[in-house]
Amino acid sequence: MVKRREPTARQMRLATELRRLREAAGLASREAASLLGVSPAQITHIESALAGVSEQRVRRLASHYACTDEEFIEALVAMATDRTRGWWEEYRGLLPTPFLDLSELEHHATFQRHVAILYVPGLLQTEDYSRAVFSSRLPELTSEEVELRIRHRKARQQFTIPYEAVIHEAALRIRVGDRATSRAQLSRLVELSEADHITVRVIPFDLDGFASAASTMTYVGGPLPKLDTVVRDALHGSAFIDSEAQLNTYRTGFRKVEYASLDPEQSREFIHRLTKEL
Repeated sequence: MVKRREPTARQMRLATELRRLREAAGLASREAASLLGVSPAQITHIESALAGVSEQRVRRLASHYACTDEEFIEALVAMATDRTRGWWEEYRGLLPTPFLDLSELEHHATFQRHVAILYVPGLLQTEDYSRAVFSSRLPELTSEEVELRIRHRKARQQFTIPYEAVIHEAALRIRVGDRATSRAQLSRLVELSEADHITVRVIPFDLDGFASAASTMTYVGGPLPKLDTVVRDALHGSAFIDSEAQLNTYRTGFRKVEYASLDPEQSREFIHRLTKEL
């Protein structure tokens, strides 16, 4: 068995779900190993994503764990047998791993929802806006690193799944670049909001009922709700959140934010007015 050196986020998610199934069945890893006819070390490697697992073994483990959710089992099998070598692989070794993990996650997503407080969401940014964002990062990036990130972001923007962004007025007014960059970004938002698969909502400063749900997040839909993922950005990198309790919290949070926002048509008009002010 060849051990992986750097499992992807998708491989880690499969490993996590298999561990959760075993623990829900009340089995120790050595008991699972005995049922599968392998060593306890192999179960440990599978559950830490250091080793792959075949379709047959996924099905056998699901049976031993008394999992009867056929749709969930098929989703796990798809994750285990996926051999996709996506466009993001050309950036391996050039960009930090979380950039690649996010690209892989988005590639397999069924929908995306985003709440933005300080910046326009990356998938909706113009090139100049992205350049201003990356140029302000600490520690500072070289011009080559900035351009590499911009190229990667532009590739991520070629999505066709349903996408909903709720953007606070603060993110629309903060100038990460100059006036021209901001004006172009707002015009681009108006244009994108008219696409069939993109919904843009705005939360104005003077709208009531927002404070309790003020949290930036990206919610990525999986093939099943239990395989959804929330991505939170921090200075040290991105965090992938997938526990059911936390997913429920973020689902509720998004509904609150959505409820406190303008509808898509009002939002489009609001952004258009801001554009004319610049």
